[in-house]
Amino acid sequence: MSTTNERSSGTIYEQVQATPEFADLRSRLRRFVFPMSALFLIWYLVYVLLASYAPDFMAIKVLGNINLGLIIGLLQFVSTFAITMIYVRYANRHLDPAADKLREQIESAS
Repeated sequence: MSTTNERSSGTIYEQVQATPEFADLRSRLRRFVFPMSALFLIWYLVYVLLASYAPDFMAIKVLGNINLGLIIGLLQFVSTFAITMIYVRYANRHLDPAADKLREQIESAS
């Protein structure tokens, strides 16, 4: 276990990592990334399982030669872009301001 003197004698990056602000930033990132990743992986797994075990369901015609499998497959791409847009908005509002403050601390200490 390190003492306060060892922390303050570390590099500026180690000092910043030991701050509550950095822990909060890391926590905010994890609170977004882990649930969103799990949601997307479940969504993708459902698609794969449907394609494997429910081919008749996936083959249901919706419009002409367009079936549910094609629509759900295309929705995979849509969800990827949606998650990206949601992440960018979240990062701009919640992560970037905190990261900017930490960066200013690092730059002012240099």
